Amino acid sequence: MAEMSPLRRRMTEDMTIRNLSPATQRSYIHAVSRFSLYFGHSPDRLGLEEVRAYQVHLASKGVAWGSLNQVVCALRFFYGVTLGEATIPERIAYAREPLKLPAVLSADEVVRFLEAVSSLKARVALTTAYAAGLRVSEVAALKIGDIPGSSPGTSRRMAMRIEHGKGGKERHALLSQTLLGILRAYWRLARPPLYLFPGRTPDKPVEANVLYAACRTAAAAAGLDKRVSVHVLRHSFATHLLEQGVDIRVIQVLLGHENLSTTARYTRVSTEVMAGTASPLDKLSLSVTPPG
Repeated sequence: MAEMSPLRRRMTEDMTIRNLSPATQRSYIHAVSRFSLYFGHSPDRLGLEEVRAYQVHLASKGVAWGSLNQVVCALRFFYGVTLGEATIPERIAYAREPLKLPAVLSADEVVRFLEAVSSLKARVALTTAYAAGLRVSEVAALKIGDIPGSSPGTSRRMAMRIEHGKGGKERHALLSQTLLGILRAYWRLARPPLYLFPGRTPDKPVEANVLYAACRTAAAAAGLDKRVSVHVLRHSFATHLLEQGVDIRVIQVLLGHENLSTTARYTRVSTEVMAGTASPLDKLSLSVTPPG
């Protein structure tokens, strides 16, 4: 194994100190390495002009905006933290997110989809994702102790613990009585020892790819012409809550969003909310038709 360079070691230590997740650390190291490889020089010898040229190169290759911004985050961290540059990071521009509405399923489509999932473990996992609006990583990481009342003799507090949400943040997610009943029945049948949805071995969680594959198979079996993923179930959860009249700030907390603007996009999705909103004109006593 090649010896780690002092620069890479320092960046790794900087990320560890700031408690960045292992996945984020790998992503940042990979991005900076690719940047360095493109120019054939150590990244500490490259400046803002090279960063800009590299961004132009990636954009010309059709790299998605999310991947572009992942590179931006990595380079901002490298220059701002590891190299201690005061001005360069803020001048590395983010790619603009395209205005794209999230896909959602109707309530009937959710039922058709979940009933088409053949595996008990995958069906309960995907039901949990929809019922609580969870990300795929959050569903996979659920442990028995995170679900109060999932097994006999545990607490009945109606909220499930999300230990490692996005950004490594802990929060509590919605736990309905219906979902609790499903989870208790599942626990009695499967008896998972640690993770609620174990992977190939009981001490490891189910892999995200397993749930992605279950989504594809179930969507086809249900005859849905939409691309269904765990994140589509999360979008559907938020949209359906909004249609039920739940305050958007409550939805923000349930989804674990830092910014309300992230949650607000669901207001552009829900046609039912739009249809149920009265115009101020409705409250006016106004005659527009000219007298006959």
